[in-house]
Amino acid sequence: MNALTASAAIASGRVRLANVRQRSLVEAKVRVLVVALLFLLAGIAALIRIAQLGFFEDAPEKRSLAEALLPSRGEITDRNGVPLARAFPAYALWFNPKALGDVGSPLVKSPEEVANALLQVFPDADYNDLLTRLKSDKPSYLRRRVMPEEANRIFALGEPALEFPRENQRYYPQGSLGAHVLGYVDGEGRGHVGMEQVLEKRLLDPAQRAVPVALSIDMRVQGALEDELGRGMLETEAKGAAGIILDVDTGEVVALASLPSFNPNRSDRAFNDLVFNKVTNQVYELGSTFKPLSVAAAIDAGVVTDLSVRYPANRPLEIGGFRIRDSHSFGESLNVPEALIHSSNIVTAQVADKLGSAGLKRTMAALGMNERPYIELPARGFPLWPRGHDKSGEWARITTMTVSYGHGIAVTPLHLAAAYAAMVNGGVWRPATLYKVDPANAPAGRRVFKASTSARMRQLLRMIVVDGTGKSANAAGFRVGGKTGSAEKPGGRGGYNRTSLVATFAAAFPMDKPRYVVIAMLDEPKGTAATSFQRTAAWNAGPIVGRVVPRIGPLLGVVPDDSRDVDITDLSPLVGNGEGE
Repeated sequence: MNALTASAAIASGRVRLANVRQRSLVEAKVRVLVVALLFLLAGIAALIRIAQLGFFEDAPEKRSLAEALLPSRGEITDRNGVPLARAFPAYALWFNPKALGDVGSPLVKSPEEVANALLQVFPDADYNDLLTRLKSDKPSYLRRRVMPEEANRIFALGEPALEFPRENQRYYPQGSLGAHVLGYVDGEGRGHVGMEQVLEKRLLDPAQRAVPVALSIDMRVQGALEDELGRGMLETEAKGAAGIILDVDTGEVVALASLPSFNPNRSDRAFNDLVFNKVTNQVYELGSTFKPLSVAAAIDAGVVTDLSVRYPANRPLEIGGFRIRDSHSFGESLNVPEALIHSSNIVTAQVADKLGSAGLKRTMAALGMNERPYIELPARGFPLWPRGHDKSGEWARITTMTVSYGHGIAVTPLHLAAAYAAMVNGGVWRPATLYKVDPANAPAGRRVFKASTSARMRQLLRMIVVDGTGKSANAAGFRVGGKTGSAEKPGGRGGYNRTSLVATFAAAFPMDKPRYVVIAMLDEPKGTAATSFQRTAAWNAGPIVGRVVPRIGPLLGVVPDDSRDVDITDLSPLVGNGEGE
């Protein structure tokens, strides 16, 4: 190779080297530019997000710790602070048919196998409903409330399509206890039926939901009432039962039960037919429990002044083509105490006739029998109030007579409880409430009876339990007073179905200084071996009260004391022992 050729080769190599260096430099500059551009875009995105947070959302640092710790829905407690309803974070069971994409079945096992496995975890679930959902290509909830241990069991199935989203749930620690008082919260977080609906705004208000709402209910007393009503239903094969325990001085509802009940924790809400409240929403003809109220009205008006006066009782009353009878003969004549003890329709009707339509109607209206019951619950039944027979609005004579013993007028058990409270507490009617009340701030109410009338009625109610139809409700040492009521339900020949009864016992205790009213009612009880094949209140509703009072008395500060009682020595010589309904 000559010198010229060598020189050309070297020159050519230097040119290529220069070109390589130049390209590398350009590529480096491009890379730097790209990286810078990426940083710029990231910065712009960050600035946009910061602006979005600043203008449209609360920044995390603006939220207080207290707000972050607030429950999603306020807590409800009983009068003693026992939790009845509270919010808590929980799992839900969600079926996601797209969990494995669009290829093949979303389930590893067959839908039947998975449905059976879920049924082992949730025995109350509907197999057919689960199977339908698992075979569907639509996502859906399989369960709205799943406990951690249940989620672990489902996770062990190894099914990716079964997911567990976290949600805020409403939990009722006492289960079905007090369900008709509380109501329930649906899947969208809205309260229904009971105090959950009434307190909706209060429970969701950030300014208030940190403080629990205390109700008047005592869950110990509620449990005893539901237990004994349930036992009564079982023993008599009744279709339903209702009961209420009311503080006579404050109007506080200490317990309220409607059976059969429902469990508000049930996520499937399969209880629509059970949420109807028999205590506040269903009206009944409550029969002879009205007789003491009618007698009280007559005593208060000065129509009955001498309790020894006797009324004919040996034959039915014939009024305008109607006949008023007693269940059986109680003798030629009865005075007022005997009429209550034996539960005589004939004598009570005569007393009401003497009082007159205006007097009885005025008393019943003053007791709230002509309007919906006073209580916070949204479901409140309107009474069947008798119409006047003329332009004056006064009741016909026969209407006045039948209303006096609880026929021709239909009210809720709550109406009856409030009326009995007024009859025994000194004569003052007060609205019932489900809020805890300070006795010093109890509502003034309205006077219906004189204090002297109330004192006389306490004697008469005690005599009914000691000597008359209420013997089965007598709880040793608790001085129970009350009245039975067994009314045929409307329907059938003659306007009433003789095979269907509503059996009620209305009571108060202790009668020397009344504290609480107790109402126990059975809907269509049957005569069974447990009730000596009798269907009337003396045999079924009365014993419920007789069992409830000793259970709840000590819980409410009323201890048994055999050394105390209502003084009935002035009335005892007027009556003999007898049986009635």
